[in-house]
Amino acid sequence: MDLVFRDAEVVDGTGEPSYRADVAIADGRIASIVKEAAAAGCQRPTARRIIDVEGLALSPGFIDMHAHSDLALLRDPDHSAKAAQGVTLEVLGQDGLSYAPADDRTLDAVRKAITGWNGDGSDVDIDWRTVGAYLDRLDTAHGGRGIAVNAAYLVPQGTVRMHAMGWEDRPATERELNRMRQLVAEGLEQGAVGMSSGLTYTPGMYAPDAELTELCRVVAEYGGYYCPHHRSYGAGALRAYEEMVRLTREAGCALHLAHATMNFDVNEGRAPELLSLLDEALAAGSDITLDTYPYTAGCTTLAALLPGWAHEGGPESLLARLRDDTAAERIRRDLEETGSDGCHGVPVDWPTVEIAGVTAPPLSSWVGRRLADWPTARRLLLEDRLGTTILQHVGHEENVRAIMRHRVHTGGSDGILHGAKPHPRAYGTFPEYLGRYVRDEGVLTLEDCVAHLTSRPAARLRLPDRGLVKEGYAADLVLFDPATVASGATYAAPRTLPTGIPHVLVNGRFVIEDGTRTDTVPGRAIRRTPVD
Repeated sequence: MDLVFRDAEVVDGTGEPSYRADVAIADGRIASIVKEAAAAGCQRPTARRIIDVEGLALSPGFIDMHAHSDLALLRDPDHSAKAAQGVTLEVLGQDGLSYAPADDRTLDAVRKAITGWNGDGSDVDIDWRTVGAYLDRLDTAHGGRGIAVNAAYLVPQGTVRMHAMGWEDRPATERELNRMRQLVAEGLEQGAVGMSSGLTYTPGMYAPDAELTELCRVVAEYGGYYCPHHRSYGAGALRAYEEMVRLTREAGCALHLAHATMNFDVNEGRAPELLSLLDEALAAGSDITLDTYPYTAGCTTLAALLPGWAHEGGPESLLARLRDDTAAERIRRDLEETGSDGCHGVPVDWPTVEIAGVTAPPLSSWVGRRLADWPTARRLLLEDRLGTTILQHVGHEENVRAIMRHRVHTGGSDGILHGAKPHPRAYGTFPEYLGRYVRDEGVLTLEDCVAHLTSRPAARLRLPDRGLVKEGYAADLVLFDPATVASGATYAAPRTLPTGIPHVLVNGRFVIEDGTRTDTVPGRAIRRTPVD
C-alpha cells in the first residue's frame, strides 16, 4: 500500500450515515476500507505512510459541474482556487462558448468574446483546433506532467454555431445545421461529455428551439447531456426552464440546468414554482439534474447585458454600434426601458452592477465600483474593448436555499478566475456549502451535501469509478474538519483560500497536504464513457 488514512470519519457520497474506517490507497485507487478497525480488533491495513486523521471527514473529491477554468488549468499549474476547496474534477466548455472546436477565424472571435471570462489567451499557446486535441493538451500540460485537477468538457453550442455560420442572427440552412451536427458528434466522439449553450449570449442565443433540438438528438445518441444557460433567469425565467425541459424531452436527451436560480425582483420567492415544474417533468420520465452556487450575486461580462441584436456580426460590429450615437441610444432604450434579452428581459438597475475586472490597466480604478448610468457603461465597454467583467447583485437567498435542497441538485462554482476582484464563488463555493449551509445553518445534512457534490454529479457524467469512497474507485479524496471548514473568500477579499481542508488527493496524489499546495499536477482529461 502507498498510504493509509487511519480512523477517518468516512462520508462516502451515498448520502448514508458516516462511519469510522481506515482507508488504504494504492496505485491511485482506493485499495481497501476497513470499518471500525480498532474497535473490532481487525487487522489494520499498513502502508509506506500512515496518517492519523481522527476528527476529520473523508469524502470523495468534489465535482465542480460548472467551471470556467478552460485556460486557467493550462496557464497556472498551481490552480489553488479549486484544489484548495477540495475540487478534484471540473466540467469546462460552459455557457456555449469555449475554444474547441474552432478554426482560426472562430478562435479569434471566441477569444475576443470571452476575454472577460478567461483573459484574451495571448499567454497560452492555443495550438489545438478540435475537442480531442484540447483534451490531449490538458493531459500533456506543464511540460507533460498534467493539470492540477481532472477536467471534463462540454461541446460549446455557440462556438459550434459560429464555426458553421458566423455571427448571424437567422435560422441555419440545412447545410449549416448538418455541419453543426457533425461538429457536435465529432466533439462527443473525441471525449466531450455533452453540449452546453449560452442562450443569453451571442451567437448561441440566435439558435431557435428546433435547431437546439436537432443538436440535442446528436448528444442523446452518444449518451451525453445538454447543459443550457437558458434564455432568461429574470422575466420569463419559468418559461425558459420549461422550454429546456420540453426540447430535451422531444430530443430524448438528458438535461442538466446550469446555475439554476431565479433572479431579479420579479422572481423573489418563486423557487417553489421552478421546483414544482421540475418535479412534474421528473415524474413524467425526464432525466434532469441542475447545479447552483451558494451566493446571491451573479457574474458575467458587461457586454453580455446588451441586447442580442447589437452583437450581430461579432465583437467588432458591437464596438462599431457602441461608437454610433443612434445605435447606442437604441441599446440604451433596450437596457433601461424595455429590458434586453442579454439582461434577462429586466430593465437594468445600474447600481446592482459592480465592476469585477477590466482588461485595460488604465481602467483599474473602476474595479469594485458600482455603475451609475448608461453613459458610464458605454464608455467602459469602448475603452475596455468589451473585456469588462461584472458582478450583478440580483439574487434572493430564499431561492438559493430552496433550490439547493432539491434531490437532483449538484454544486457548480461558475467560477470566473479572471479579473482583479472576481466573484468569491470561484474560491469558496464548496467550503461555503459545508461550512455555512451544513454546519452553521443546517440547510443540508453533511451526508446529503456531500452526495450533492460528489456522487450525483459523477452519475450525471456517467463516471464508473468516481464520486464515492469505495474500493476500486479512483482516489480523488478530500479530508476536511466539519467543525472548522469554511470559505475564506468574500466579496471584499474574493481570492482568500478556505480553511479546514488539510488534505486533497487527485488520482491518489496529494495536491493539498497539511493545508499547503504541493507541486504535483496529477489531473487528467476525463473523457466520455462510451454508450453500451
